[in-house]
Amino acid sequence: MAINLQKGQRISLTKEAPKLQQLMCGLGWDVVEKKGGFLSNLFSSANNNFDLDASVICISENQKVRHEKDVIYFGNLRHYSDAIIHQGDNLTGEGEGDDEQIMINLSQLPTEINKLVIVVNIYACYTRQQDFSQIKNAFIRLVNLTNQKEIVRYTLSGEEYVGQTAMVMAELTRQGNDWEMDAKGDGLRVKDLAEIVNLYNKRKK
Repeated sequence: MAINLQKGQRISLTKEAPKLQQLMCGLGWDVVEKKGGFLSNLFSSANNNFDLDASVICISENQKVRHEKDVIYFGNLRHYSDAIIHQGDNLTGEGEGDDEQIMINLSQLPTEINKLVIVVNIYACYTRQQDFSQIKNAFIRLVNLTNQKEIVRYTLSGEEYVGQTAMVMAELTRQGNDWEMDAKGDGLRVKDLAEIVNLYNKRKK
C-alpha cells in the first residue's frame, strides 16, 4: 500500500522500495468549478482554461542549476542523460488519473545532480488572472516501474494558495546511495518557470 505523505514529511524511497531505479512521477489536478449559471460560465470561459505545467529542475551539489538543459519541461522533454523523460504537456487537465507523467531513472542520473525539484506552474497565469486557489485535488505520486506499485502519494488542496501561481510539489534528494522524498507544497508567486529556476540559483548554499 502506498504511503500518503503530509506537507513537510520525508521518507526514504530506497527503504520503501529496495533496489529502486526507475520511477514514474505522476501529477494531477482539478479546476474548481465556478458558481453561476450557464451564461456566467460561458462568458468567463476564457479565464477558466487552466494550463498547468509540470517540470523537473535538476540541482547540482552546490545547490544551483548548472544549465538550462537541466530543466525538464514541455519545451525540453528529455534530459541529455536520458535519465528524465517528460511524457508531454496536458493543456487542459481534463480526464481521470495523472494529468502529466515524468519518467525518472535514478541510476542513470549524472552523479553531479544531487536533487530533483518537481514543480507545477500555471501557464500565462498573470494574463489569465489565475492562481492555485482555483485548483483542487493537486497530487504527486511516485510509482516503481519495476513492479508498477505506487510507493508514495502526496495530495493537497489549493484553498490556502491564494495568489500563488506555482508550487514546489516535492524534492527528491540523493543521500549517498539512498534517495529521499520531501513533501513540500510550497506556493510561489512567479510569472513562469524561468523565475522559479532563478529563485534556486539565487539561494545561498
